[in-house]
Amino acid sequence: MLSGLPAHRMERLTPVDFASNFWNFVWIFFWSFAFIAYLFALFAIIGDLFRDHQLNGWWKAVWILFLIFVPFLTALVYLIARGAGMAERSASAAADAQAATDAYIRQTAGAASPSDEIAKAKALHEAGTINDQEYEALKAKALSGS
Repeated sequence: MLSGLPAHRMERLTPVDFASNFWNFVWIFFWSFAFIAYLFALFAIIGDLFRDHQLNGWWKAVWILFLIFVPFLTALVYLIARGAGMAERSASAAADAQAATDAYIRQTAGAASPSDEIAKAKALHEAGTINDQEYEALKAKALSGS
């Protein structure tokens, strides 16, 4: 043991050893990426199965069983056979979520209740800013909800 290091640490890496370690790293990186991509596809398929209201429960159970016992082949068949419907259901769910978000923002951001609108119109009427006809028009608009 020279200079306090163990004998196996004193050996220098040869270019062959370095290349071997590098390619081992590349392979581990590649297979990790492939596995994570497969998990994403698997969870997307399972999510799509439960989002599909046209497919009955027994068929969903069959797809899940095949995904458990023959995962790669089943995932490939599912993506080929039901890929278009999967995209449509995903787009529909995204549009529904966007519409719900927009409605919530509109409701929260500035839309006042009809009683608030009428109170504002009454204050303007009492201040003399608007006349009786304008007050009635604003009141009718607030009560109609538009």
